[in-house]
Amino acid sequence: MRDSSIAALFGVFSSLLLLPVQADSSRPYINDKKAPDSRHDLEVIQKHLSEALPASRRATVCIDLGEGSGSGVVVSPDGLILTAAHVTGGVGKEFTVIFEDGRKVKAESLGLVASCDCAMARITEEGTWPFVEVDRDDTIQLGDWVYALGHSGGFDKERGVVVRLGRLVQVKDETVQSDCSLIGGDSGGPLFDLNGKLIGIHSRVDRSLQENLHVPMRAFTKNWDGMLKGEFIGEGPFAKKPEKGKGFLGIGTEAREEGGLSIEKVGRESPAEKAGLKPGDILLKFDGVELETKEQLQELLKEKAPDDRVALELLRKGKQETLTLRLGER
Repeated sequence: MRDSSIAALFGVFSSLLLLPVQADSSRPYINDKKAPDSRHDLEVIQKHLSEALPASRRATVCIDLGEGSGSGVVVSPDGLILTAAHVTGGVGKEFTVIFEDGRKVKAESLGLVASCDCAMARITEEGTWPFVEVDRDDTIQLGDWVYALGHSGGFDKERGVVVRLGRLVQVKDETVQSDCSLIGGDSGGPLFDLNGKLIGIHSRVDRSLQENLHVPMRAFTKNWDGMLKGEFIGEGPFAKKPEKGKGFLGIGTEAREEGGLSIEKVGRESPAEKAGLKPGDILLKFDGVELETKEQLQELLKEKAPDDRVALELLRKGKQETLTLRLGER
């Protein structure tokens, strides 16, 4: 074979090696090397990252809690979000989600697992949202190259989502550890493999920025159905279960001879005021129970916890209405 033919074949072979790796490709060989030892190895990592990153960034959100913020990632076109339990802090909480382009939408927390820092939320506004694929097959292995995203330090539109590249340095049943550098605000954010699949959620940021723990997807898939139903699962350090008896409505009432309770006062910035209750309204039923005395309402509230949703039937200017609201904390 002529030298020119050999050179041509070598050129084709070299170009094939450098072709971009698609997001649905098999495990990249670079994961099984102790360290990159050639320019080609580095180019393979770069190509995986550059292909997967745009979709990952679009789906990574800031969770604005008012008094602070965390991160999360959308995993379905209808707006299902995975994040950390210590970010949402409970079930049925309302907050704002901010996409990288600055778009703000309303969301509500679903269920969580208090023992391992898993949580779900859902965007409550109508729309079709950018999302990423979850690694449901649990493919991660020690030494895998990964990248972490998050709204480090809070949302910053000019800066955008922060990207960190690293490797898995420890893999356990309910935690994986990477050497990606994370800070406050990254909690609840996503950890991806080089193919752009979601493999974990940031949980604990260590004192050393290179020692961070993430919750692997197997912990989420194990509790998926319960969280989707809005269940508070287990006990642990990442979320405190609301206590019955601390649910707060924020009204003062008087019993009426005709039945029901007349609302005399509505607390400023109380759940009742936010729901639109006004002095002069007649409260007829609380979660379907007909009301006759103030004491009866107080007993019903003793069975409720903060953030519980309750239905109130009332009479306003001769017309019957039904309101649904979430209780505050006493």
